[in-house]
Amino acid sequence: MKRTQLRSKEVNKLLQQFKVNFSKKNQIVIIQNNSLKLILVDKQPSFFYYQDKISPTLKYLQNKLILKKITVDMGAIKFVINGADIMRPGIIHIENEIEKNEFVVIVDENNKKPLAVGVALLNTEEMKNTKSGKVIKNIHYVGDKIWRHE
Repeated sequence: MKRTQLRSKEVNKLLQQFKVNFSKKNQIVIIQNNSLKLILVDKQPSFFYYQDKISPTLKYLQNKLILKKITVDMGAIKFVINGADIMRPGIIHIENEIEKNEFVVIVDENNKKPLAVGVALLNTEEMKNTKSGKVIKNIHYVGDKIWRHE
């Protein structure tokens, strides 16, 4: 596993689209093996690479919700946390201004806790107008290898 120490200035530039700022006091490391590339902030997996784009991890999103939200009904939870893609019938609320291919966070309707990070396959309007089918590709969920990383 390859480890690379980063300066906060470099990371802040990488993550500017999320409007996060880390200080010199934060210890920031990129770790990489064949299939996984993570940015650890103070030893916590905070961001990961997906197809050369950076997304926050669920552990980071529990403290700071920086992605647009999709809310699913309670019946969809067990499928989402097992890695299933998000189907339109399970969604009860879609946040505005979601663009196609944008990262979104999937939350449950009761607790509003992050369950998964996904890639929008449609924009907000298309999602609202469709009644069936897959609308979000699930790329990181509770219990997967990113979640379990220590």
